[in-house]
Amino acid sequence: MVLGKVKSFTVSYDCLNDSNVPVFSSGDCVSGRVIIEVTGEIRVKSLKIHAKGFAKVRWTESRNAGSNTAYTQNYTEEVEYLNHKDILIGHERDDDNSEEGLTTIHSGRHEYAFSLELPQIPLATSFEGKHGSVRYWVKAELHRPWLLPMKTKKEFTVFEHIDINTPLLLSPQAGTKDKTLCCWFCTSGPISLSAKIERKGYTPGESIQIFAEIENCSSRMVVPKAAIYQTQTFYAKGKMKEVKQLVANLRGESLSSGKTETWSGKMLKIPPVSPSILDCNIIRVEYSLMVSTVILDLGHPKRQLNDIVSSQCSMSWLGMGLPERPEAPPSYAEIVTEEQRQSSLDVPAARQELDGPLFAYIHEFRFQPPPLYSEIDPNPEHARRTEERRLDACPSR
Repeated sequence: MVLGKVKSFTVSYDCLNDSNVPVFSSGDCVSGRVIIEVTGEIRVKSLKIHAKGFAKVRWTESRNAGSNTAYTQNYTEEVEYLNHKDILIGHERDDDNSEEGLTTIHSGRHEYAFSLELPQIPLATSFEGKHGSVRYWVKAELHRPWLLPMKTKKEFTVFEHIDINTPLLLSPQAGTKDKTLCCWFCTSGPISLSAKIERKGYTPGESIQIFAEIENCSSRMVVPKAAIYQTQTFYAKGKMKEVKQLVANLRGESLSSGKTETWSGKMLKIPPVSPSILDCNIIRVEYSLMVSTVILDLGHPKRQLNDIVSSQCSMSWLGMGLPERPEAPPSYAEIVTEEQRQSSLDVPAARQELDGPLFAYIHEFRFQPPPLYSEIDPNPEHARRTEERRLDACPSR
């Protein structure tokens, strides 16, 4: 007798939502079917399912153990949330190849229902990150005599709801900061920024209303901006790995010296992003809103100086952090190579005759580094008098 063949072997979920996507929460019943389509008859020892859910992190770091010795350190950690087994056909033992206790499946399509209840404890929301993930799935195994087991697996999504209507997440968040620039031998006037959002809890698809006032009494051009960042933090073996990435941003109009800009509920829309993860021991996902100003300096690249409102978010915005000191701009050596600088000195004679000494002067010093940047004024008394004059001249003061 010629035995039949398995044409298809799949797992399907019973979806209870309109989008027909399997999404569940803690305490929900996950139900579905294992679908087997065969041509002819097959004899089966067992059909089993195994449902699992776990968070897992993994990354590597290079270590130096001496002048000639280096090795790689692996950091891994795992937290289990779900481990459920069930037998849909047959019995537990299938390690022998006896013909006893076999089930015959006839030609055609057959469905075998299964169901399981997710734990009542808070579960980590499904997530795929750079150094870790949270995954849930059901695997089915079909065991037949004298043949290797057939296996199929299908993931499902767990979404752990966060109630953003709590008093904590409905409270507003605000911050104010002034920054006085000091560069070389002069002190610029202050840049003032105050910002506020009406609440801390949001969901993807909503827009954050930002209320802000930016006052530029410095000598520089400034640009206000707002941005949402996602921070992924991974923990393993007492170590931490953090990944921060931009999610959405907007910018205001450029402000020259003495100008003021007001945001009366400027809207920043939250794109479709993965929910926050706050209850997992090895993976944490948070969101933050940053309202800041960027200084446009003709001698340097753009530099962000004032991070004013920093609301840590679980699509729930918590806390506020302000940097105490901005980073200095990159050195000229990092921007202009020595080859570029040397080649700039080689001015063709014909061009010198055409443009005259002025062109030669500008060309020669075009790539020379400016005086070093410093936030400590070398001439504080002169700076104090300069600042007083600028404050008096600022029309918004």
